[in-house]
Amino acid sequence: MEKSYEDEEYKDFQEEVRAHLQNSNMASAAAKIQEFLEKKKNIHLNIAITGETGSGKSTFVNAIRGVDNWDERAAPTGVKETTMAVTPYLHPNFPNVTFSDLPGVGTMAFPAARYLKLVGFEKFDFFIIISADRFTENDVKLAKDIQRMKKKFYFIRSKIDQDINNESRCQRGFSEERTLTQIRINCVQGLRGQGFKDPQVFLVSSFDLPLYDFALLAETLERELPEHKKEAFLFAMPNISLEVIKKKKKAFHSNIKYLAALSAAVAAAPVPGLSASSDAVLLAAVVTRYVIGFGLDIPSLQRLSNCTGIPLDELFKVIKSPLAVEKVTFNLMLKLLAECANKAAALVGEEASKFIPFIGIPVAMTLSFTTTYKGLSIFLDMLAADAQRVFERSLGQKTKG
Repeated sequence: MEKSYEDEEYKDFQEEVRAHLQNSNMASAAAKIQEFLEKKKNIHLNIAITGETGSGKSTFVNAIRGVDNWDERAAPTGVKETTMAVTPYLHPNFPNVTFSDLPGVGTMAFPAARYLKLVGFEKFDFFIIISADRFTENDVKLAKDIQRMKKKFYFIRSKIDQDINNESRCQRGFSEERTLTQIRINCVQGLRGQGFKDPQVFLVSSFDLPLYDFALLAETLERELPEHKKEAFLFAMPNISLEVIKKKKKAFHSNIKYLAALSAAVAAAPVPGLSASSDAVLLAAVVTRYVIGFGLDIPSLQRLSNCTGIPLDELFKVIKSPLAVEKVTFNLMLKLLAECANKAAALVGEEASKFIPFIGIPVAMTLSFTTTYKGLSIFLDMLAADAQRVFERSLGQKTKG
């Protein structure tokens, strides 16, 4: 099996940290672990959203960021061309992920023949090409140009909710499934007629992301991204399914051993009380990231309420963890750490057990590793369960299949 970027990165990191620990250079070991974690957290991802005027690009940019069209951070929407230049929109919780709203392809200012050069093709990781009807000659030319330059692109047929609504009002014996199938066939046949051998088209409603093909689109994007960019994309995705929540939990959990090793390196320092204080600060920062990643902070819940129409109080009612919603404080972490420390002798799982020899044998280091590992695992379980309950309350009733 071929080694991934992440495998090689981790191998180099592990060797450097082990060398520092063998030389009893705990400060350097801690600094290296911190550097590695920060690098993972700040990997940049820039996604281009393009298509012709009126295709719904700006609405999609807002929807995928979990921002409603009235939010001050929203991309402007309307029936006229509202994007006159390449406009980057940062994710509200993960600013390392950017969704760039591109001007419509084929306008006077951005003619199709020079489009990629004018928008700065090289800075984007992949392109999403949106159409509200059939994919035009300009869309196809753009896709072929992107393909020649060896970057990924994805076709999205937008405003599916409007099509379903219109068809249901004017068709006798209306069938939503039949209508969706026909829209997909029309799009695929049109693209085949313009030279694409086996095109895939995702049917999406920006006002109801859990419906139709958005989950399949997200899964496809995650699968085809370079290994080191997958985590950035995953955390930026709205919780459109229970599977997304499970994947986020798994990704968060994969970093726990590194955080526990950082705690252990600090514990080796001969300063009374330093380890507990450092652990509390570390856990507060990490748990806050869990809260934000699962969309359990108040601004995220408010945006979810605005988008779904579920009152904010109703979302609060299903949240059980003391770590969600309220600010994660140093004192709260100290209290919860003390509770975890009482259970530190318990097994922490196969992955953690394998990692303990890497940080050394001293009791203080092992205890700190075990406490941090166990504590973060417990907190992550609690918050993932809250995220699932919020999803089921707000969006679960809209999912299909």
